[in-house]
Amino acid sequence: MKIRLAFGLSAALLLAGAVHAQQAGQDQPTGDLVPPTSASDFTAGQLDAVLAGSWRSAANKARDVYRHPKATLQFFGLQPDQTVIEITPGAGWYSEVLAPLLRDNGHYIAAVTDNNAEAKQDVAALRAKFAADPTEYAKTSIATFNPQAPVFGPAGSADMVLTFRNVHNWAMAGTAQAMFKAFYAVLKPGGVLGVVDHRAAPGATLDSVKGSGYLPTDYIIKLATDAGFKLDGQSEVNANPKDTKDYPKGVWTLPPTLTLGDQDRAKYLAIGESDRMTLRFVKAAKASSPASSSSAAAH
Repeated sequence: MKIRLAFGLSAALLLAGAVHAQQAGQDQPTGDLVPPTSASDFTAGQLDAVLAGSWRSAANKARDVYRHPKATLQFFGLQPDQTVIEITPGAGWYSEVLAPLLRDNGHYIAAVTDNNAEAKQDVAALRAKFAADPTEYAKTSIATFNPQAPVFGPAGSADMVLTFRNVHNWAMAGTAQAMFKAFYAVLKPGGVLGVVDHRAAPGATLDSVKGSGYLPTDYIIKLATDAGFKLDGQSEVNANPKDTKDYPKGVWTLPPTLTLGDQDRAKYLAIGESDRMTLRFVKAAKASSPASSSSAAAH
């Protein structure tokens, strides 16, 4: 049986109901019936339900301990009425969380490219996932883009752009700058860009780690700020101090890839997934023009 909250009921309505009950002097509900006291509490409840959903595979749920999806999405400020674009979601690990959360009041868009065999395989798996469960993925969209000249939708159309463990691929391909500029273009003023990626050791240069899958935090911050974003926050929610970042096959030595197979498998499983930076950027809201400000002052 699928676990589902009443996503169609807005946080505002729940909060209004709680306020009305207080004003009327009524007893407040107790236990599981206590309404949320803020929009963030409402989203947290929805996230809990989605993360427990039966549509999520057991293998994907097992990664929650490393990827901390609830805390990560709360840090980014995700709300269930937003238009959210996830960039190159692979076979859809995060789509199992984002698409059901956004289904009733928002819009989840998977931005994909099919320019190589691996990408084609991922897109096919993603389409199959969505087709197999139209209840959870009813309003999901898949949009393709050209990584050499990326466009993710009409300018100013998205509330949030998210990308998980992808920037290192664009750095190696030489497309990272174009990607970040396209993120900026598709976001509304005040929109959020959330980035999670494998974090290089302090002091490492881009050239020294680019082929390892790890990236310097300063490099990603510069990509974003050069594109026009403001760094709005950094979180250690996806940090892993066990990660020494010095493996024979780079970050892919660690789970879930485990490129070395059975060689030192127990060692790498004990380390877990990589140490990751979690960064939140904001596109500046449009400032009022001097004329409009003067007009407002005159009134």
